[in-house]
Amino acid sequence: MESRKAYLIGGGLASLSAAFYLIKDGGFKGTDITIFEELHTAGGSLDAVMHSDHGGYFMRGFRMLEQSVYSAVFDLMSQIPSLDDPEATVLEEFHEFNRKVKTLALSRLLKNGTAIDARPFRMTFPDRLRVLKLLATDERKLEKVSIDRYFSSEFFKSNLWYEFSTTFSFQPWHSVVEMKRYILRFIQDAHQMDTSECIRSTPLNQFESIVLPVKTWLKDNGVQFRRNSSVTDISLVSGNGKIRISSISVKNGSAENINISKDDTVFISAGSMVANFTAGSMDEAPANISERTDSSWALWEKLAQFSPEFGRPSVFNSDIDRTKWVSFTLTLKDPLFIELLEKITKRKAGTEGPVTITDSNWFISFALPYHPHFKNQPENVNLLWGYGLRPDEQGNFVKKKMTECTGREILTELLYHLKFEEHLDHIISSSVCIPCLMPYITSQFMPRKLGDRPQIVPECSDNFAIIGQFCEMPDDIVFTLDYSVRSAQTAVYKLLKLNKRPTPIYKGHHNPLILLRTIKTVFR
Repeated sequence: MESRKAYLIGGGLASLSAAFYLIKDGGFKGTDITIFEELHTAGGSLDAVMHSDHGGYFMRGFRMLEQSVYSAVFDLMSQIPSLDDPEATVLEEFHEFNRKVKTLALSRLLKNGTAIDARPFRMTFPDRLRVLKLLATDERKLEKVSIDRYFSSEFFKSNLWYEFSTTFSFQPWHSVVEMKRYILRFIQDAHQMDTSECIRSTPLNQFESIVLPVKTWLKDNGVQFRRNSSVTDISLVSGNGKIRISSISVKNGSAENINISKDDTVFISAGSMVANFTAGSMDEAPANISERTDSSWALWEKLAQFSPEFGRPSVFNSDIDRTKWVSFTLTLKDPLFIELLEKITKRKAGTEGPVTITDSNWFISFALPYHPHFKNQPENVNLLWGYGLRPDEQGNFVKKKMTECTGREILTELLYHLKFEEHLDHIISSSVCIPCLMPYITSQFMPRKLGDRPQIVPECSDNFAIIGQFCEMPDDIVFTLDYSVRSAQTAVYKLLKLNKRPTPIYKGHHNPLILLRTIKTVFR
């Protein structure tokens, strides 16, 4: 009898996690699991590489974790052995690192190159009340409502907005439902928004600290990775009130059609927040995209045409001007920048948490990873990752949109904001700044209503699940590693009809002491 097989479309953390739980809890052999990845390596948005063409490091994003919120990804990490110490798990390695390295921000907000008092939220009294009212309002009453329709215009000049929006990458036109979910999930940390003491970090970048150990474990267990392979189409058949995937079309140079038997399962990562990204260089701005070429969006759009149960991708991917940002990775080969910055932050580089320049037209925020952030990173080379939430505004000093700027120009703007212009030539000559334009990076935050995102296992599904950042999970927050892992857990357990539940969501707002402390914080 032929064994059942699993096909996972997309090589991000959701697919890697689904493959793991298929083996650990679903009884699958690794050799019966195939992961199709459109790019040359798995990991999705958890990328971090040495960009040899430009002589600098490159990361599209930079993530910080929290001790209570990330229960699903911690469950995964607790079962994967460390690559450096097989006797320890990735989670034990993570906890050991964070016992040694503590985050404390003394300069969460900067203005005119100087730290300002970030502790008071500086909100109007009506907006303070709106925050508390938001937490008690049913999501159904807030469908399709944006944050700027809920709060006053003064709210967007408050310290709360500066800190909240730049920590989590929210724009005024994003979903107030998603904002509510975020506040509830991180409510236990409200009193530390200015100090960032709740932040926890992986020992190295998330590719080396999480993706690589998981990928290694999967490969050791026989999972097949098909790189540079796009799933361009799926065939659906109906019967007995259910819809089943009967075949998938794969393109890797040549076209291939794979038949899906009635016992096989398919996991689809629908949509992608890093689709169609473009990278620039010191002397070249990232290219603007002219058309969407990513297969994950195209596949979701084909599904959506078949049944309304599969959601509405156009809600999330049809307004690039409201879903994009520009990030940049700065490789520093001379200590001067770090020495100057430490005089502002009064913290050792890599322990100060995120920093936001409030008077930046581009609304620049940045963070320095603890050294080393890459396994073979030289002792004298440091990194900074930053991004701008207003990339279509003209810079304060470089009179161009951020989207049109080279790495040299972005670094110049940053140095002027930090009042380092006296050392501009020296720092630029010893640095590499690689900008990155991501058209859909905050697409998952767009205002939505129930049904815009598909259920992980739609009611009509017979043999497939939809995982990743664009499926529907009550109470959970997108744009997190936890969302990807929990969607994978849910998909495996429900599709295989296992008597297991995904890792519970931490709900600090059920603790009356936390609620009381939050109310005091909002009104301080």
